[in-house]
Amino acid sequence: MYERKIPLNLNCGLDLIGEVLYGKWKIRLLWFINQGFQRSSELQRKIPDASRRVLNIQLKELEQHELVSKIIYAQMPPKVEYSLTDFGKTLIPIISALGNWGDQNEDRLRKAILKQPLVDSDESEE
Repeated sequence: MYERKIPLNLNCGLDLIGEVLYGKWKIRLLWFINQGFQRSSELQRKIPDASRRVLNIQLKELEQHELVSKIIYAQMPPKVEYSLTDFGKTLIPIISALGNWGDQNEDRLRKAILKQPLVDSDESEE
């Protein structure tokens, strides 16, 4: 069983949000589920860089945090669909605002992300 190395720090809203949304694909999963992509195979096609295992783990975490609900249909082969809970739907305007901010600052953000790390002055003297 997984055991945390660093204890939870849930002292403010930002800590809570970080704990719930931490994960490379969670925001995209919420966005795509909201757009109507409900099956895990559809989500895998929308996020091809993510492994199926990681997507399933992050979907399970979103479900545990009550942002996503999962419906399992009793049929062969089994069919699973995800949908946003009412609580999860409250995040969509926030995700949309973050996406718009990213679009408006795309060039600046891309340059900052791709910038080479600066060498620490202490390291350069050695």
